[in-house]
Amino acid sequence: MRWRQGRRSSNIEDRRGRRMSRGVKTGGGIAIAAALAALLLGNDMGPLINLIGGKFLGGDSQSQQQTIPKSPEDDTAADFVSVILADTEDVWGPIFKQNGGQYQPPKLVLFNDMVQSACGVNSAQAGPFYCPGDHQAYLDLSFLNELQRLGAKGDFAVAYVIAHEIGHHVQNLTGTAAKVRQVQMQSSKTQGNRLQVMAELQADCYAGVWAHHAHKKRKILEQGDIEEGINAAAAIGDDALTKGRVHPDSFTHGTSQQRMEWLQRGLKTGDINACDTFTALGAG
Repeated sequence: MRWRQGRRSSNIEDRRGRRMSRGVKTGGGIAIAAALAALLLGNDMGPLINLIGGKFLGGDSQSQQQTIPKSPEDDTAADFVSVILADTEDVWGPIFKQNGGQYQPPKLVLFNDMVQSACGVNSAQAGPFYCPGDHQAYLDLSFLNELQRLGAKGDFAVAYVIAHEIGHHVQNLTGTAAKVRQVQMQSSKTQGNRLQVMAELQADCYAGVWAHHAHKKRKILEQGDIEEGINAAAAIGDDALTKGRVHPDSFTHGTSQQRMEWLQRGLKTGDINACDTFTALGAG
């Protein structure tokens, strides 16, 4: 990607170097075990928090300040994240204006290990997430290593993940997340999961919409970048992550094929109206 000349966002909050420790609990078990379970089902906390509004980790906790060295690689990654966030601001602002609205950019918090948000105390092992309660996205840069381990390599793979979380912010601003949350409260677990998948796929499509407009305006994509994004979408599909160990009724993000298709739809059209996963997939 051609990103180094891009604008840096002023909406980055760097909490790296602050590590929460000791005593983090959930209602009936160890927090890290819950985080690993979430990782198995999808690699990001966006849908769990954004759509059902619950706390992933919470309860009693104690924290202490620790100095955690920042590597040059992490600083470069943080710089990249700042540029991508700025680019989402530059794309979504005009789109909202064209549709009679005003875009309110989220903050993106960089952290190590665990972080306190309006959604509770959240573990890095759950991956990036968006919290509707404070309108902020959260990212531990160690997740980029996890992406590579899954076979999702390249700058655009990372940019897609960031843009996906900003897609959840768009859903929050437009009221989609609140509507889904309301219906989920009245639905069975299976139907709730289906709605969650639809919201995840819409965020994938929104990530594609961002990339479409960003490239049209600033020519940020290079040869192979789109393939990197599509490969990332395939790598983090529910079926790919669970390797058939989880029934499709329990899927929370969508299959690899679905994630690739909706990302590509956003990339090709650049049209938010093309991202109505709820009608296309029959929310009912």
